[in-house]
Amino acid sequence: MKTIVVGSGAGGATVARELQSRGFDVLILEAGPPFKPFTRHISWAEPLRRFGLLGGEGTFKHFFPSMDIQRSSRELILVRGLTTGGSTVLSCGNLVRADQGLEEIGLDLTPEYDELEGELNPTIIPPGTWRPVTQDMFQSAENLGLNPKPTPKVVNKDKCNYCGLCELGCSRGARWDSRKFLNEAVRNGAILKSRSPVEKVIIEKGRVTGVVTRDSKQYHADVVVLSAGGIGTAQILKNSGLKAEDHLWVDIVLTLGGVLPGARQLEEPPMAWYTQQEDYILSPYPDILSHYFHKPWRKVPIQDRVGLMVKLADVEEGAVYEDGRVDKSLTDHDQQRLDRAISQAQEVMEGAGISGPFVRGVPNGGHLGGTVPLKKEDVPDMKPSWLPDGLWVADLSLAPHSQGLPTILLTAALALRVARNIHRNFDDRI
Repeated sequence: MKTIVVGSGAGGATVARELQSRGFDVLILEAGPPFKPFTRHISWAEPLRRFGLLGGEGTFKHFFPSMDIQRSSRELILVRGLTTGGSTVLSCGNLVRADQGLEEIGLDLTPEYDELEGELNPTIIPPGTWRPVTQDMFQSAENLGLNPKPTPKVVNKDKCNYCGLCELGCSRGARWDSRKFLNEAVRNGAILKSRSPVEKVIIEKGRVTGVVTRDSKQYHADVVVLSAGGIGTAQILKNSGLKAEDHLWVDIVLTLGGVLPGARQLEEPPMAWYTQQEDYILSPYPDILSHYFHKPWRKVPIQDRVGLMVKLADVEEGAVYEDGRVDKSLTDHDQQRLDRAISQAQEVMEGAGISGPFVRGVPNGGHLGGTVPLKKEDVPDMKPSWLPDGLWVADLSLAPHSQGLPTILLTAALALRVARNIHRNFDDRI
């Protein structure tokens, strides 16, 4: 059974590994190049940063080509990984059960969560190894009744050197990313082609029979699975004459920066703990993007900068166009909730002895979902009813609601459920 999987992040790698292990003949097409972690010591950029010579956030692409950054509106930046491993290679390695909006459509991913957690064995960064400022913020949050807890992470503590640069790729292999699933699939016979961006799917007599890449190459298959993320999957669908909903959500991140001389927050894995509120979390986070490319952060050296992140479940309103452009803004409701959350973040920081001036970072979003949302009637097949035969989606596009939480586990769980439904549909033909 020939199968094409488009994308190699948490969704694509999970579905590719599962289908290859069940006898499918899998070809993985990844738009970006093979991933290379950032290996230079980040301190080299400090003099350039202080004098404003690094430019804006668009410059980041030149230093780190695996990270795709685009503005979806005047006030919001979207970030994604275009490389083998997708956005998982740019993550903090957090493994949290995110299930906002799933109960309403009758989707229970507990079996997949249990299985993936059992395999990946998430642990915490021992609180005794946290930087003092991180411990003090945890205690402050506890004093405020916010019930903070250590963040489950898929990090090998014996390999981790506490460089704090998880989101630029782990050069030591200490943090899990989906390339591990990808490598398993390839060892079992799957074929991986990087630098192969898919333009559209091929539809013949109402059935999807393959894909066309941007350099006009055609690949044919019995099954096509789109796992290119909330932007990439929507773009491919629209270029194919199919629909994607203007329902994009991104889990907006906004970091509040404060000052504590000698804090050295970067000398530990980011997001060591988190506190979950109704529609957002707070978590310690040095925010490298804001530190190096956001003018209001320029005056404070990195060893003295302290960040506390707000990750907000945003309003699901955003559109992806055929050319990859995205129209996504902060709504008034988003802004009001961000203001309240930032006020709470400042309380936590002040309670930990962190002083101002407090400055906001660059609002950004990196959890891109909701453009092919499942509805209640779709859950038994794990496939929106309007998708043609032979075509499936296995990424965060399926999640109908923003999460305000880390989403790697959710993405992998969705993909695992989709893969097993595909196998069930074609079991008699393998």
